[in-house]
Amino acid sequence: MRLRMIAPIVFAGLALTGCNSFFDSTDFATVQDKMNYALPSPVVARMTAKNMDKYAPITIRIFKEEGILEIWKQKRDGTYGELESYEICAWSGSLGPKKKEGDRQAPEGFYPLSQGLLNPYSQYFLAINTGYPNRYDRANQFTGSDLMIHGACSSRGCYSMTDEQILEIFAFARDAFKGGQQSIMLQAYPFRMTAENMARHRYNDNYPFWQMLKEGYDYFDVTHVVPDVDVCGGRYVFNKDPVNGAAIASDQSCPVMTSNVPASQVALLTEYKSKYMTDFDKALSKDDGRVWIDPTEAERKALVADTRPDPMDALYQPTGPSLEAGRFVSLEQYRIAKYGAVDVPDTIDTATQTAAIPPASDAGAAVASAAQPVPAPADLPVAVADVPIPERSPITAYAEPEPVKESKPFWKFW
Repeated sequence: MRLRMIAPIVFAGLALTGCNSFFDSTDFATVQDKMNYALPSPVVARMTAKNMDKYAPITIRIFKEEGILEIWKQKRDGTYGELESYEICAWSGSLGPKKKEGDRQAPEGFYPLSQGLLNPYSQYFLAINTGYPNRYDRANQFTGSDLMIHGACSSRGCYSMTDEQILEIFAFARDAFKGGQQSIMLQAYPFRMTAENMARHRYNDNYPFWQMLKEGYDYFDVTHVVPDVDVCGGRYVFNKDPVNGAAIASDQSCPVMTSNVPASQVALLTEYKSKYMTDFDKALSKDDGRVWIDPTEAERKALVADTRPDPMDALYQPTGPSLEAGRFVSLEQYRIAKYGAVDVPDTIDTATQTAAIPPASDAGAAVASAAQPVPAPADLPVAVADVPIPERSPITAYAEPEPVKESKPFWKFW
């Protein structure tokens, strides 16, 4: 009994605010059961079939547009294989990285997760802190805190799963740390970075950022090995070692660096890049004259507005997939909506996949800037153009005090 009384006090110093708080567990008595949840036998059987040890390292991949979270686990040959895939119940904002507190954006990028970021005491059943802001975010002066992968299916900057899903995801991470993994790499992407998807999103203001992420994406997708990720000069760098042991600083220019990619992997990556360029050119031809418009959060919510298991449960706020809610418009309509004119030069350099439709007075500025999302032209059919963003959910409000409960656990004396 004494140890049970002391344990909550120990965790007081680790309390989190925002999406989750260590001391907001609605049922503290069940915490130990959640922490010790054993993965189902069919999952363990798949590990055996895929030549994976139960306690082998994992990596987590997230794809916003599809609304998918994947668990990949290391096999005995050192490569990773996909083990489990989950539909994300809710993520807020739109495609693109998080840049400032309160923008409702869920993070995109590469986030190393330490064991200390696992939160079994979350009010939202279970949670894993993404570690935002990471070194890249801080170097670019992005702000925000307490952005999680958690249960409860409601998001304000988090990736929210159902309670059943996060129970398994948490168990995967727990077992990997138990096996000795020091850091789990979270790879959070806007979409699968195929040639078709990159071509479809080539007019998005976040395209240069996504091109940077794509180098890490490609390396894992081709080799099934987690890339070495570093930050210098305010950019992600992958699989690079500084010459002569030079220091790397996230907010300072990158030193001279050399690749540490093995020759066998270089050959695979070269072959992939050649095929990618061919596929990218084909995708450009297919989408010629069309521009993809990403949906708003309200449009995604409207897709699943009536799917709550309990209509009275205001905290359960699923969001539909971005891919299903998005749409193509003509290039002419897009230019009118964004620039108020159609005679804007269109440049696409397929050699580097750099794309832009800059205003005539400032070539290139449109892509480099953090402009607001492109509004749909008024004459385009938009199913839910006037759907408002729902009120802030108390389950995901940033730094908001939780409602005072009528009764408190015996250990919560303040």
